[in-house]
Formats: sequence, C-alpha cells, structure tokens
Amino acid sequence: MTTKISILQRSILSAIALLVCNFAIGQTLVSGQLNSGRIPTPTMLFMNVTPDARSAAMGDAGVAISSDVNAIYWNPAKLASADKDLGFAISYTPWLRNLVNDMALYNIAGYKKTAKGQAFGFSINYFDQGLFQATTATGTSAGNFNSKEYALTVSHARKLSNTLSLGLNLKYINSNLLGNYQGAGTSAMQPAQTVAADLSLYWNNTSEKNWNYTYGLMLSNISGKVSYGGLDKNFIPTNLRAGIAAVKNIDDKNKLTFTLDLNKLMVPTPTKTDPTGSNSSAIGGIFGSLFDAEDGFGEEIKEFTTSLGAEYLFNNTFALRGGFFNESEMKGNRKYFTFGVGLKLDQKYGFDFAYLVPTGTSSPLANTLRVTLLAAINNDTPKK
Repeated sequence: MTTKISILQRSILSAIALLVCNFAIGQTLVSGQLNSGRIPTPTMLFMNVTPDARSAAMGDAGVAISSDVNAIYWNPAKLASADKDLGFAISYTPWLRNLVNDMALYNIAGYKKTAKGQAFGFSINYFDQGLFQATTATGTSAGNFNSKEYALTVSHARKLSNTLSLGLNLKYINSNLLGNYQGAGTSAMQPAQTVAADLSLYWNNTSEKNWNYTYGLMLSNISGKVSYGGLDKNFIPTNLRAGIAAVKNIDDKNKLTFTLDLNKLMVPTPTKTDPTGSNSSAIGGIFGSLFDAEDGFGEEIKEFTTSLGAEYLFNNTFALRGGFFNESEMKGNRKYFTFGVGLKLDQKYGFDFAYLVPTGTSSPLANTLRVTLLAAINNDTPKK
C-alpha cells in the first residue's frame, strides 16, 4: 500500500463528518472508493455545509426564507429583495468537537444594493481541518499537515419584475488536504482547485395578505471535475435546492414563518458498472443524476433530503427558531433537530445562535453549534 492511501485518514474523517454516512474505514474521497449503499460521494463537501446560524436553526433551510446577507450562500437572487441597502455577517462553526478540537468553519459575507433593482455581494468560506500527523502504511511519520479548504465568491442579483429576481454566484474553490506532499511513486498529492457557478431564482409576493408565500430555486457548485494529483477525477458537490416559505404577518412587528427545502446532490449514483462515475462528464453527471439510480425512481427519491423550519419574530427584535433535517437511511441517515435564537439591536445589528441535536446516539455532529454576527444599514440611495 502506498503512502497516498494511509495519509488520507483525516480526509476520511471529514467525509464522515460532512455526510455522516456509514463508510467503511478504508474508504476515501480522493481514491474514489465508494460504499455498498450507493451514496454519491463528491469531494469538497464543505461547500454544502450550512455556514450561518439562522438557517442552521431552521433545519438547514434557507432558499426561500426572507433575505439577509447570507442569501449569498442560499439563494443570491434574494439579495435584490433585501430590506437593507448594505449588509455584512461573520459566522463561526466549531466542527466535530466531540472528536477533535481544532476543526472549524468560518464564513464572511457582505452585499450592497444599487439604485436599479440590483445587488452585488461577496463571501469567503474557509474550512480549517486542523493540524494532524500523517503516517505511512508501515507507521512511519510522513510529517505534519494542516488541511484547509476555502471558497471565494462574488454575487450579483437583479430584479426581473416586482416579484421575481435572478441571482448568480461565481466562485473559486481550493481544497488543500495535504499541501504539496510528494508521496511514493507517481501518485504525488496536490491541492485541487476549480471555478464554479451558482444560478438561482426567487419569487416574492409582497402583498398585504395575512399569509404570503415565497419560493426559491438554486443550482449550486456547477463545475468540472477536480483532481488531487494522478489520473483520478472527482465530482464536486453540485446541489439542487428548491423551497417554499409561508409567512404570516401577525401585525407590523410580529411574524411567523414556516419553510420547507428539498435538496439533491446532482452527481452520479454509484453503480456496479461505474462505481466512481468515471464514465460521466461533469455536465452529464448533473443531468444524469436524476435518472441513474439502479433501483429506479424509488431510489432517486431517497437521494432528496428534507429540511423543515419555523421562525417566530417578536417585536422585530427577538426570534425563536426550530427545525428538522431528514435523510434516507440508504443515503446517509442524517436525522437531527435544530434550535436557535436571534436578536436584533436598533434594527441594524444582529446575533444568531443555532444548536444541533441528532435523533440517534454517537453522531459526530452531536452538539454542533453556530454563531453569526450581522450588521445591516440603509443609506440614501434611491430605489426603483
């Protein structure tokens, strides 16, 4: 066995943490080995981890709820409908603290609305997997490494009508699992990198009815395959997300929101004839992922995850949130409740907190928390 396989133990841990699937111990994203449960396994999975506390507290739902700066991640089209002209946010998520003490996800985001129904934004998503010591198959030290992944995103949103808006993200993604480690033979490792895009739509009915409905649709992480060195090519986590939010305006200061998101990884399902998806191109894998499950339509449905969330906003100041995330046992078996609170100060500054409680025992995601600090202000820019 070469050094390449054994020193990827840390990336195996990350894959388990992100998907919480029952992978075999020897499996790895980079080598392309897959499990018998036919779970799609792209690399750069940090791109599908919820960065902010508000949506995290609502069962990881966010494509259709009211806009804030973190719409850059969930649905950039919502930025054109943001209440404030300018916004910023910083989010922090300690990761896998029941297992390790040096992994965390950081996110910084900001946006600016213009006078013509448009908005521009940016975000930095940084996943620090911490410092670890790699070893060869014989137990010899291969050195210390700091695994890290990050994405730099720029966003643009434009109103197409009073109710419909379109969003676009362009991003650069870098996944540095082992630095420039030179392994044995010809299979030296190197960082994987790519450029990707997100496309989204947001429909917002701003009527004066007691119940208003908003809808969101987003296809994220559209890109080619990536390589960590050698001949293997890996899909990144292209994701299709669709959702609806129902908002009841109790009065001008109190509001109740219910939301539902459906998500599906748009990468090939492993099959007996093509367990790694090597026969599929990046674009072919996206479209083919809707029809490629060996057990047909029933298995395709199981590849959708469901996020249910609720939020009660009291006096435009205090928010109480809850949610539930569900995934098929065949496709990863992530099931957890989420809870959280939010606080607005002077209608300019905000604090959000979220906490995750899995339904089962021994989940690596148990006790995961998220914290977000926000600021949003208006200026004198006229709106049209």
